[in-house]
Amino acid sequence: MNEIALKYGCNPNQSSARVFTDGALPFTVLNGKPGYINLLDALNAWQLVTELKEATGLPAAASFKHVSPAGAAVAVPLSETLEKAYFVEGIALSPVATAYVRARGADRMSSYGDFVALSDACDAQTASFLAREVSDGIIAPSYSAEALDILKSKRKGAYLVLQMDPSYAPPVLEEKTVFGIHFEQERNNLKIDSSCLSDIVTTSKDLPEGAKRDLLIALITLKYTQSNSVCYAQDGQAIGIGAGQQSRVHCTRLAGSKADIWQLRQSPRVLGLPFRDDVRRPDRDNAIDVYLGEEAEDLLETDDWKRIFTEKPAPFTHEEKKAYLADIKGVSCASDAFFPFGDNVERARKSGVSYIAQSGGSIRDDHVIETANKYGITMAMTHIRLFHH
Repeated sequence: MNEIALKYGCNPNQSSARVFTDGALPFTVLNGKPGYINLLDALNAWQLVTELKEATGLPAAASFKHVSPAGAAVAVPLSETLEKAYFVEGIALSPVATAYVRARGADRMSSYGDFVALSDACDAQTASFLAREVSDGIIAPSYSAEALDILKSKRKGAYLVLQMDPSYAPPVLEEKTVFGIHFEQERNNLKIDSSCLSDIVTTSKDLPEGAKRDLLIALITLKYTQSNSVCYAQDGQAIGIGAGQQSRVHCTRLAGSKADIWQLRQSPRVLGLPFRDDVRRPDRDNAIDVYLGEEAEDLLETDDWKRIFTEKPAPFTHEEKKAYLADIKGVSCASDAFFPFGDNVERARKSGVSYIAQSGGSIRDDHVIETANKYGITMAMTHIRLFHH
């Protein structure tokens, strides 16, 4: 039996924790000491990026936090606007670095202290970007010597670096124990590809290649997101993930609000914010979220803004944000199970969704389809459920 003792379990009071297997462990610890949640994030994230790479043919990256992705992306080149929004203006990015920058940029607040997964070898450029972020660890199939040196210097030498064996194939059956009771099931080996999008049930049959790619990204992301879950995607990446909600429409609202923030971060108003040079990147991210949120008044109507900006920015009013978002279109949205009501489509439409993939099978499918038709949305029924717990 091969095993690794962990720092502790899910919480520090759960002091006895380990990972073990009858065969060889499929990963090697190159630096740091893994924790229980670290490895849950790493192994889920590794599966996600591996499947994204297989489905799209592009290098993939994921940013995981508490066993759900905060972001996931493939290596689609960045626009000038996104380069500025992601703080990589004028830099020629390697494909794997592009995927990482996109995944990290999907929801920068949630990615704070994340675990990173890469489908391809980690190069020095990707490691350099990661070195400046607050992160707990990374898993990848390999590392360049320079990249490994950079990562080993992070967090005073304690940054967790895992090397995954890409040839590893897990057993068909998986199990876990809860309250002394053993659970066993077949591992979810469902392959997600374009065939999942063939049953288009709406009047609109328009589904361009970019939308197919984005719907596949969203569906594969949901396969490794705590359910219930909904994912919005655009331009080769997840832009809003709603995880672990008891109500489907709450997933759709949460993911939609995150997608809206992603869109608003690219607005001229946000890109032009006059940040002070001494404001750290995490503080800048937090300030942007505050500026876009309900707390903006507290920031702008006191002297707090002086800690962040060189001059007081004009408020971004609700009406202005609504008008900016009204022009957004071409967003893809996927659900890990069926939409039970048309209200999910209504909410998705407000975030510029033009394409939807959901399992179908609700007794109100006709109403959901009718709502999609009302807005000219293309909807595919996948006939698959992607619950993950």
